[in-house]
Amino acid sequence: MKVALALLLAGCLCVERAFSLVCWSCDGAESNWGCWKWQICSSDDNYCATTYVGGGIGEYSSQSISKGCVPVCPQGGINIGIAAASVKCCSSFLCNISGASSVQANHLVLAASILASFLYLFRHRL
Repeated sequence: MKVALALLLAGCLCVERAFSLVCWSCDGAESNWGCWKWQICSSDDNYCATTYVGGGIGEYSSQSISKGCVPVCPQGGINIGIAAASVKCCSSFLCNISGASSVQANHLVLAASILASFLYLFRHRL
């Protein structure tokens, strides 16, 4: 009886978990509405990633969104006003539904700082 329990315990300890991460997946979609496929990640992939690249001047603008499984998270972003790029990562079931919100929030901060600069310049010129 003790041998059977020891074998059962050893078997339970040696079994890998059967859970696989599932992420939304797309490549170069124009919006999140183009990213409704999902992908079962490999055992090496630990994160779901959303990559956003966009830019524009006036009414001429474009953006590209890519989503999928990645083994390492290269999270970060840059926003220079007329162009932005962002990578966001998460690690739960279908967690990368959206990822460009931080880039959009940066546009609001940029617009507010430009407005404040103009107000400062006009106030000191008069």
